[in-house]
Amino acid sequence: MRDSSSSFGFDLRDLQKKIEIERVAKFLANLIIMGSGILGRAVFQAYRKALENASKNGVSHEAINCCAQRKNIMTEQEASHILGLSEQASWEEVLRKYDALFERNAKNGSFYLQSKVHRAKEALESVYRGDSTGTS
Repeated sequence: MRDSSSSFGFDLRDLQKKIEIERVAKFLANLIIMGSGILGRAVFQAYRKALENASKNGVSHEAINCCAQRKNIMTEQEASHILGLSEQASWEEVLRKYDALFERNAKNGSFYLQSKVHRAKEALESVYRGDSTGTS
């Protein structure tokens, strides 16, 4: 006696299990997609509300002003350290170190370091501009 489900070369119970697994997988995928959409909207609304509250308190303007003022300030010591200079370095030595480090970072692709080297030269330029002897 043969089972009618195996007359087609497959077991009907296996097919039912596969269909059930596919249904569960689709359900879980839909649940994850819907959940992430809801979560994304909630995070966006919370962020928007936080910005709104910060602007009411003046915190955002204060933070922006603080960061804007702070980012352009580099001390002479920091600039000398970045360029690897001694305290008695001449302006020509500053330019030589600047050119070497700037080119090295241009070839290796480090834009961050390249910009730091440039900012260091700018900071030292303002110091050396007022000094006619070329030493700090």
